[in-house]
Amino acid sequence: MRQIISFMHISLDGFVAGPNGEMDWIKVDDEIFNHVGKRISQGDTALYGRTTYQMMEAYWPTAADKPNASQHDIEHSAWYKNAHKIVLSNTLNEKDFTNTTIINDNLVNHINEIKQQSGSEILLFGSPAATHSLLNLNLIDGFWLFVNPIVLGKGIPLFTEGQNKMPLKLLSSQQFSSGVTELNYVTDKK
Repeated sequence: MRQIISFMHISLDGFVAGPNGEMDWIKVDDEIFNHVGKRISQGDTALYGRTTYQMMEAYWPTAADKPNASQHDIEHSAWYKNAHKIVLSNTLNEKDFTNTTIINDNLVNHINEIKQQSGSEILLFGSPAATHSLLNLNLIDGFWLFVNPIVLGKGIPLFTEGQNKMPLKLLSSQQFSSGVTELNYVTDKK
């Protein structure tokens, strides 16, 4: 069965964005891009909430075509074009997008159907609201977190109050020269 892995940058105090969705505190550099690119290139499916999907769709399809495109832009743009996108949205229409499935009802049934299909892990990129919905339904199988060396004090949390207890098993960790630490967890379903 395929797994849904939540890929997030997070502050030391557990926030994935500032109070107004700010993400200017996230540290990314070539070392992190190269590391992330290796794992993402093995995947074939991305999962997004509507807001994150619209941000991605506005940038990645043409990122490689820009005259100053970085190696990361070129590689991720190619991956994005080929990856199947799944979007949780009540407002988007599937007919308007290529290689994209929109889920707007029966979330548990649709996600479980997708998890039964062949393919690699499903990476849930950012998308705090979608993550919260999937967490509440116990549909997330792991977390790929990039802990940034900053305390925000307030913002949008990764885990919300009332979140069900979820034992996790650490698969790997890595520290980058920027001070960011990667933590790779799977749920410890016993």
